[in-house]
Parts: sequence; structure tokens; C-alpha cells
Amino acid sequence: MTVTTKRAFNFNAGPSALPLEVLQKAQAELVDFKGTGMSVMELSHRSAEFEGVHNEAIANLRELYDIPENYEVLFLQGGASLQFSMIPMNFVKEGQKASYIQTGAWSEKAFAEAKLFGTPVEAASSKSNNYKNIPALSEIQIDEEAAYLHLTSNNTIFGTQWKTFPTTGDLPLIADMSSDILSKKIDVSNFAMIYAGAQKNLGPSGVTVVIIRKEFLEKANSNIPTMLKYATHSKNNSLYNTPPTFGIYMLGEVLKWVKAEGGLEAIEQRNEEKAKYIYDVIDNSNGFYYGHATEDSRSLMNITFRVADEELEKKFLAEAKTAGFVGLNGHRSVGGCRASTYNAVPLETCKALADFMVKFQQDNQ
Repeated sequence: MTVTTKRAFNFNAGPSALPLEVLQKAQAELVDFKGTGMSVMELSHRSAEFEGVHNEAIANLRELYDIPENYEVLFLQGGASLQFSMIPMNFVKEGQKASYIQTGAWSEKAFAEAKLFGTPVEAASSKSNNYKNIPALSEIQIDEEAAYLHLTSNNTIFGTQWKTFPTTGDLPLIADMSSDILSKKIDVSNFAMIYAGAQKNLGPSGVTVVIIRKEFLEKANSNIPTMLKYATHSKNNSLYNTPPTFGIYMLGEVLKWVKAEGGLEAIEQRNEEKAKYIYDVIDNSNGFYYGHATEDSRSLMNITFRVADEELEKKFLAEAKTAGFVGLNGHRSVGGCRASTYNAVPLETCKALADFMVKFQQDNQ
């Protein structure tokens, strides 16, 4: 007898949806991983079995993103939030500035941490517009004497996303891609460093991916704690201490799933289709729904919107929850509604939300 598992319409912002196929494979292998008689969570991180999992995940990420040989791929812990501190700790020299583009709460947090290690400066900001847009490239102040230029590629809270990244020449460009990594093709060689928490597009929480140019890594400060040096993890293939083994295993399975789905070209096309279902409802609602982000800065990962009437918005969220939609409440700092449409959120789930939104408007006008 076939048992059908009921799955929620999961729009959680993170931890977020994982591919059903990946969850089912993990379930099948949970007790006995490849005949070892142990779960992958029980394997020694020094064992040949786990090193195979670890190295295959690195190889698949390199393949999907076409990562050049002069880049290291690291699996770390502490989330993007620890990277906010590690980056200036490693790369800001005494008396040196670092440049930050402010586009939302997470870039603000990164900027605040950088103040502990030097003098960060704002290269551009859309705060005056309540972070409704990504600054124009012409607005960015490039300081070639800075240690680096930092940006957040996608903003979960405000629903904005970079469409074109700045060209920085010799100035190292660093991107926090926690919420849109692997959602589309990018040219990794344009960046000195990319980092991302895994819990939105790559796997479960607990793993942080760092892609870093070797030449940039060589410039890092040395007089800092061992575990906070990128060089420590680079020299030890991210196995200096016990890594988040199950998280890396799951990340590896997600990467295999992306390949099986047709790679980043197919994933990007699907993400555009998913977002279009919902944005079209907003745009055709004659103001019943309205988005937070300007049209040229809209995110494909986090669709933020309001219902024109506050009481109707409360009713919308309550009825959506009853209908099986999960995670549609906007971030507590801004309110409203938010649909996070990460890679593993099926097209059918986004269409179901769009249909629900249309019906809700029809029933409440």
C-alpha cells in the first residue's frame, strides 16, 4: 500500500523547504548509510565514508557554479552572522576602512560587527527609502583603498534582490548570498568571497558555505583565534574540528537534486515562473495587494506584500493558515506578508498561493 505524506504549503523564510526527494532519501539512509550499519550522523568525520560525502558535496558545488580552481570551498559553522565578524577580523588591517552597501537588516548587522574591528563606511544605502530598492550602480562610492566592498545579494525582510552586481576592479567584492545562493547562475570570479547560511537554498541549518579566492585568503590577518581564521579551515579541508556532518550530507543531497533538476539554468527559470504567479496577482489586484519592493528590485526568493486594509490583512493571514499555507507572516520588524519561494518550494505551491490570493480578493471586495 502506498502511503501519501501530506506536505504543507511551506513559505518559511528559513529554515525553509527542502526537496521532498532529498528528505525521502535521507529517511531511507538514516539508520544504515551505505551498508555501514550506522547513520551518517554516527560516522567519524575522519572516516572514508564521510570524507566521500564531504568531498562529493564540494565537487558538486564547484561544478554547478563553475567555481575556478583558484577558489577554496569551505564548510563552516556559526551561520552568516559569524561571518559578519570573521570577515573584518580576517581582512581589515589596522587603520584600514571597509565599505558596506546598506540594503536591509542583514547588511546593517554586518556593518555593526565591522565597527568592532575598524572603520566601516557606507558605500551606498537605500535606508531612506525604507529599503524598497537596491541602490543604482551609479550611486555606489568605490573606495579602492578599502579592504573590501560588502553587499547582501538578497534581502529576506524587505524582499529586494540585486539584478546586476557592481564591477569593483581591484577592490575585493564580498557577497552574503545566504538567501539566494544557487537560485541562478552567477560569475563567481567577480567576487573575492561569497558566503551563505545553508538553511534557505542549500540544506538544513547548521552549515555555512564560504567560496573564497585563494589570493584574497592569503591577505588575511594571522594574529586572530585559530577557529576564526579562514586559513585554518582551508588547510584542513574544513575538517579541522568536527564539522556538522549531517548538515553537509543533506547539503550534498540538495546539490545532487539541483543537478538532477537540470542545473542552475532550469532552477532559475523555475524560480522566475514561481515568483511571476504571485507578483502577477499583486500587480493585477488594483491595489488590493501591494508590494514593498520597487519593481526593478523585486526578489525572486522573498515576495513581500501588504493587503490594503489592515483588518483584511489579519483575516488573509488567518485564512491562509487554515488553508495550509505556512510562513506567510512578514518579518516581525516590518509586518505584512511574505512568501519565501526558495528553490525547493514547488511551482504548484506558488500557484496554489496565487489562486488563494485571487479568491480572497474576490470574496472580500
